[in-house]
Amino acid sequence: MLHIRFTEADLARTRLVSEPDPLWETAMSLHRLQTQQGRSAHAEWYRTTRARLADQGLEGAVRHLLLPLFPRSAYFPDFLTPAEGTEGLAAGLAALVDTPADRVRREVARFVSVGAPPWAPRLAERATRQEVAQVLRRYHETAVAPYRERALALVEADRSLRGRTLLADGVDGLLRGLGPQMRWEAPVLHVHYPEERDLDLGGRGLTLVPSYFCWSYPIALADSALPPVLVYPVLREARPITVGRPLGVLLGRTRAQVLRGIAPGATTGELARQAGVSAPTVSQHVSALRDAGLISSLRYGAGVLHTLTPLGEALLRGAARRATPVP
Repeated sequence: MLHIRFTEADLARTRLVSEPDPLWETAMSLHRLQTQQGRSAHAEWYRTTRARLADQGLEGAVRHLLLPLFPRSAYFPDFLTPAEGTEGLAAGLAALVDTPADRVRREVARFVSVGAPPWAPRLAERATRQEVAQVLRRYHETAVAPYRERALALVEADRSLRGRTLLADGVDGLLRGLGPQMRWEAPVLHVHYPEERDLDLGGRGLTLVPSYFCWSYPIALADSALPPVLVYPVLREARPITVGRPLGVLLGRTRAQVLRGIAPGATTGELARQAGVSAPTVSQHVSALRDAGLISSLRYGAGVLHTLTPLGEALLRGAARRATPVP
């Protein structure tokens, strides 16, 4: 169990990232390759990714370099998932390569004690880290980037739900609703974890990182001196998105009104009031929008919260541009 201890300053500085972190998603996807856990939810990704890795000639590099670096265990080096990853893959990989050699040696020494590959000490050499960064970039492009839109849709839906909770119940409510693998007993957040440890935030706050590929229990950085981060599994859709149905089903004034109403995040009841129609009618429109890949739906208390996917946002932006008069 991980026990994260908050002060009042930490509650004020707790935040949610706005987009999937590419290096954390890369690390978590490598964990999905190593276990059956979460296989059903990622079955299509697992099948297509194995084929893509073979086509790109990356199977050997993943097996002999990346999987040993990111074992699904209690520890892998923190420098592999730097904070700069929130600024994009290029920034994260640059920070990985630029990690001071002394820090790399400290983390590798800990890694060796729990079963690192025999070549791990070479990570202190910049050339080795550059090689790792190049393989990570290729792996990300092959295995993670094709699923970015899907991951982004779920992360944004998760943020929308958490934001509503924050507005209604404050940070206390936000932390209380992070379950089922997390339990808030102020001022401590108890997190299901593979080892027993404490993390005192000490006024630094906590960065919450919802992750598409994270499964089962959340993950934190091992070094408590680093900026505190907690990566947790993103909430899953009430129904899976399928994008094969033609977009022609979206035609119609009421359905377009429902789509616009979903932009800030809305429940079925809220949409019915906005559109002036019954809840069953809204549910039919929502089902068509979801099947077309334009919205995501997540359980929200006793109801369901609907949010736009990137495709839905793009459709609304395009409609707004077409509606703007040309001077």
